[in-house]
Amino acid sequence: MTALAAEAVRHDRELVARHAYGDPEAFDEVYARFSGLVFQIARRMSGDDALAEDLSQEIFLRIFRHLRGYQGRSSLKTWVYRVAINCCRSRLARRSRRERAFVAVEEGRLERVPSAAEGPQGRLRRREAAETVGRALNRLPLAFREAVVLRDVCGLSYEEIATVAGVRLGTVRSRIARGRDRLRLELERGSS
Repeated sequence: MTALAAEAVRHDRELVARHAYGDPEAFDEVYARFSGLVFQIARRMSGDDALAEDLSQEIFLRIFRHLRGYQGRSSLKTWVYRVAINCCRSRLARRSRRERAFVAVEEGRLERVPSAAEGPQGRLRRREAAETVGRALNRLPLAFREAVVLRDVCGLSYEEIATVAGVRLGTVRSRIARGRDRLRLELERGSS
């Protein structure tokens, strides 16, 4: 562990200790640091902004209740991602496939090369492409969708995904590869 990572874990442990002793500012700091990330995970996994808001509240309630259980074996960020993923898994497992909304892929990830000369038609094509990818992503099995979202949308490393998902590194690699392959096939089916 690098000195910077060790310092971050030390800070995280102190934050957890402050929370355990009833310091309300400690949880406020956790919320401020991770609320955007939690909402992003909830939105990408559920595909619905209203449901993502509900999930975010549920996730932070779990974090508040279980923060004392953080052991510092990984970064607090990784622990929060794991709580978020587990909460999303639980909620989405209760919903039927028919009820799930498609996952809107972050437009910024699809719009990496802006063009001033692009115009409204180009922006419309990009938006339609984002919606097509989102619908295809939603058709993936949850484990594959989760792995692809954590890697390609959230930018987590393979090791972080293994910790968050609670699986081996080889399983992460397999799920990402298989998820990307299935996503490609879904996109090809949609374009033919």
